[in-house]
Amino acid sequence: MTKQFWASLTGIGVLLAGTIIIACGSSKTITSAPAGTTGSVTLSVSDPATCAGPDGPFSHVYVTITDVKANISSTAGDNDSGWTDLTPSLSAQPKQIDLLGLANNQCFLATLGDPLQLQAGTYQQIRIILADNSTSPSNNQCGSSANCVVLSSDSSVHTLQLSSESKTGLKIPSGQIASGGFNIGAGQTKDLDIDFNTCASIVREGNGKFRLKPVLHAGEVSTTSTSINGKILDSATGNPVNGQVLVALEQADAAGIDRVVMTALAGTDGTFVFCPIPAGMYDVVIVGERVDGVAYSPSIVTGVANGQTVGNVSLFAATVGLQGAADLSGTVTSQTSGNAGTAADIELSALEADPSTGRTFTIPLQPDAQQTSALLVVGTAASSTCPAGTDCASYAMTLPAAGPYIGTFSASGAALVQIGPLATYIVDALAFVPSSGGVNDCVPSELKTQPLTLPSNFSVTVPTLAFTQCL
Repeated sequence: MTKQFWASLTGIGVLLAGTIIIACGSSKTITSAPAGTTGSVTLSVSDPATCAGPDGPFSHVYVTITDVKANISSTAGDNDSGWTDLTPSLSAQPKQIDLLGLANNQCFLATLGDPLQLQAGTYQQIRIILADNSTSPSNNQCGSSANCVVLSSDSSVHTLQLSSESKTGLKIPSGQIASGGFNIGAGQTKDLDIDFNTCASIVREGNGKFRLKPVLHAGEVSTTSTSINGKILDSATGNPVNGQVLVALEQADAAGIDRVVMTALAGTDGTFVFCPIPAGMYDVVIVGERVDGVAYSPSIVTGVANGQTVGNVSLFAATVGLQGAADLSGTVTSQTSGNAGTAADIELSALEADPSTGRTFTIPLQPDAQQTSALLVVGTAASSTCPAGTDCASYAMTLPAAGPYIGTFSASGAALVQIGPLATYIVDALAFVPSSGGVNDCVPSELKTQPLTLPSNFSVTVPTLAFTQCL
């Protein structure tokens, strides 16, 4: 599952409606909350993600956090006034956290800082500061660096490269704040969740190095009723799937496209749980692969509210193609307005539209050792194989070949109906400034293919997605 930083904000007037940044180093002006205003802030991280070993590539992902700060101004710069330090003790004693560690309860992995008084106001920025790799925290698990990944294949330790733009920070896009913001009125007690999607936040570069590209979400949660859970069963046997099942929690963006908010692997008993999650309605999208390599059609349950259980959900083994899977491969390119190559981080996903409702869902990649995240992130780079005047990256995605089964949530169980025998995918690409944590790059910053009809061999060469006017 993705990782959550959890903040309990108690008392008078807090609205979080802006930006969350991970950065290295800072020189901020810190202001204290005046007497009579209160806010209790506690930060935590949740349970293991889909890229965790032994099936995933990483046995550990360590990050060292040195501070968390907030500002009521959405435009406040690094050296502007108004920054409130939410974790003053961390600067002297940075905390190293394993994002793939074992959770000490259902949702949370570690706690950062102590409760702190917080000034009433409208907080439109929060910054999470990571230690520079030249520092060495207490009980450092990374050897000579403060942030690292440990491979599950050979237990080797590799430095997790941080942004070269660390002084400006790495940001959450405004569209990834649930309901557009986090509100708390006088006398209220609410809880803020900052979700760290570990598996989609690590880029392995062509030189073998690993780079942090944070993918973050935020929103209000409840500590008493904030989970969505269920159980996935093979429709033919009525038993849990003998293989891997990936479950994605999705919400529509401003354009009406369902985007992945969190992911989890179903347990061997078929169960899954998402927590904590912000208030709102979600869609649950499920893909799976048997141990013999046969793919299942996606199953989608729409209209699920936090605090609800979807009950038993069936997965239907595909009967199309040799293995019921489709292979999509292609190239993305990036260039400046001056027609010169430049690097960009490209997030690739496969979209499937339901013609009966007009809704569009993200279909996660097939869960296997090569595809441990619902999405694919590639970094373009200069290469002799790139078209002239571009940086480029090649990619390949394996997806279910059969059309999804879709049903609306019901307390008695969703009635799933297949929308068509074969999938019709649109490959969607979003461009971001490298290591910015979500700052859009290129004009336009999103490119899509036309709907792709699967041929008889279920292998598709995707037209090149060419980004221009990139930074």
